[in-house]
Parts: sequence; structure tokens; C-alpha cells
Amino acid sequence: MKIIAFYLPQFHEIPENNQMWGDGFTEWTNVKRAIPMFAGHQQPVEPLNDFYYDLSDISVMKWQTALAKNYGIYGFCFYHYWYNGHKLLHKPIENYLADTSIDFPFCLCWANHPWTMSWSAKENTVIYQQDYSDRQEWKQHFLYMLPYLKDSRYIRIDGKPLLILYEAARIKELNEIMDYWEKLAVENGLLGINFAYESVFPDTMKEFDDSRFKYNIEYQPQYARVLSYKSQKKARALANIVYWINEKTFHIKWREIVDKLKHDKLTVFDYDDLWKHVLSMGPVTSKSVPGAFIKVDTTPRKHERGIVSVGMTPDKLKQYLKLQIKRAKEVYKRDMMFVFAWNEWAEGAYMEPDKQWKYGVLEAVRDALMETGEFPGSER
Repeated sequence: MKIIAFYLPQFHEIPENNQMWGDGFTEWTNVKRAIPMFAGHQQPVEPLNDFYYDLSDISVMKWQTALAKNYGIYGFCFYHYWYNGHKLLHKPIENYLADTSIDFPFCLCWANHPWTMSWSAKENTVIYQQDYSDRQEWKQHFLYMLPYLKDSRYIRIDGKPLLILYEAARIKELNEIMDYWEKLAVENGLLGINFAYESVFPDTMKEFDDSRFKYNIEYQPQYARVLSYKSQKKARALANIVYWINEKTFHIKWREIVDKLKHDKLTVFDYDDLWKHVLSMGPVTSKSVPGAFIKVDTTPRKHERGIVSVGMTPDKLKQYLKLQIKRAKEVYKRDMMFVFAWNEWAEGAYMEPDKQWKYGVLEAVRDALMETGEFPGSER
């Protein structure tokens, strides 16, 4: 089973972030300033040995890939930020491409949503907007990605590189762009491109034409969470809050309605309930690829706003991953699965070692693969 982990490159300084958020800003800034929002809320999270790394240092990526490979992760899916020729957060991935000593598969996901101040009170302020109308810029973008697509480490399926779009439904010129990129790929010696899109918000995905796509990736837990909202038919401001009150055993839980004045924009999910939604899903079409998640907590970015899952333990994660690995093979007929995430520290989804669980999350992933006979090189 190929476990592909989404990877965020925002752990180094860039001029744009320094200008908008202050000098020295990286994702660690959000992580460090997090505070508990309710009883039992585990914040701030802290990396093991206070390893607040800088991704402009290629030795960090060498450490990450060696660690991931050791615990059975197949590859990384790097988020790629391109705004009409303006690149953001590109240095780590460019360093990765240049250092051929790093022997670890990867692919790109174009994070094509607008760059906004969504973490602040000015959440509707757009810093960089996407405009897809310039055909010359389509070529410029493709030629920038071409060295990655041709790299020997790039993830291919049936000889074609896998290229993922984050919010495909946003792109009015979607089919034209994809057809043009397919043409350019063949002209530049590739067999073509396997396009995939992430199902982020199911309601936005119903009416767009996905005929050019090979795969539809279930982006968890967002996909299950939105479906959960629909099925519950409850206003977000009055969402039930579920959390565990015994920090040692995580056996006792109860529900409360949160104080609306304080938490009207905070939604807390029970970890087990979220996973039940994920495990109850099946392929929507033959293009569906299953997803999984470690946990979620967006409060380091959004403070009193956001989404929190509570109740995760490494053992629970292992059991749920085992089930999803089996379902990937038997229900989805897939040998790959995308996991949120490798290093989304400010969204609560990370596999890297922290002070609470040490290497427990990575051990859960490894053990789930081993106990299903899917660890790389294991005998079936």
C-alpha cells in the first residue's frame, strides 16, 4: 500500500509572509502561539526536542524523508503555490529537486485557492488572486513544473506523472488548461499526465466536468466532515461539542452545547465519530481514491475559530488505518491512499514526532502497514 502524505512547505521565511504577518513568520509562529480553547484541549503542540526546523535547510528534508521511509511512508505530495507566475513557498521543493541524493518519491498538488488573510479578522482580504485566463501563463506554469514531472523520483502511474489540483472546481478554463498541459507533456517527452483532484467540499464537486481526471482523491477529514454537517442538519454555531474528560484512559466522554458567545465559530468533533464517517464511505465513482487523516485542530491558525478533533491516540489511529488500508484494497481497488498529513502542525495533522506521543504516530502507521501485510517489502 502506497501511503502518500500531504506536505506543507511553509516552515521557512518568505518576504510575502513577513510583510503580511511580521518579520520571522513561519508556520511555527502559529504553532507556538496556540492556546487551549476548552477543557482538555491539547495546545500548544510541540515538536520533539524542540525541533522547530527551517525548511530552507535541505538537511531537514533529508531527515524527513529518511524518517518517513523508515516507517513505511511511500512518498510526499508537496503543495505547490503558483499565482499567475508568482511563486510562493517554493524554495524547499526546489532544493529537493536539485538534491538527487534524496531517494524518496514525490508528486505535486497545485494549491490553487486564493492566498488570503483567512487566519485573521481580515479573513476576506485577498493577497494573491488566481486568474486562469492567460494562455501564455498556462505554458509558463507547465514549463516550471516540467523538471519535477520528468524527475526520476516523481510518482508515476502507468508511466504518467501524477499531478493533483486542490480545488479544481474553481477553474472555469479547467478542461482547456488540462488539454493544453497534456499536449505540452507529450511534446516534452512524457507519456501524458494522470490528473487528479481533491474532493475538498463535496457540494462544489457535483456539476463540474471531471472527464479529464484519472483520480478523485477523498481529502479527509474535510470530505467526511462536510458530509457529517449535512447529515446532522445542525447549525454550525450550535454544533455539539464532544470531548474526552479522562486524559489518561480516554474512556469517558460527554456532550455539551458550547457557550455561543465564546465559541460560536469553534466546532469540535469526536475523533471516533469522524473516523466512522470516513469508514462508512465508499467510492463515488471508479475514479475514487481513499483518504485518511491523523487528527485535526486548526485553532493554532484561527484561534477561537476553527475545527478540532478530540480523542486521538496512536492505538486508535493504528486500528482505523488498518481498516482503511483493507478497504482501499478491497472496496476501492486501490494500492494507494492519501493521508492528511506529514507536517500540518498548525492544523493538527502531522506524523512527525512531538512531545506528547514521541514517535507514536509514526509507529501507528508502521504497525498498521505491517499488520495488514502492506509494509514495503513485507511478505504477504
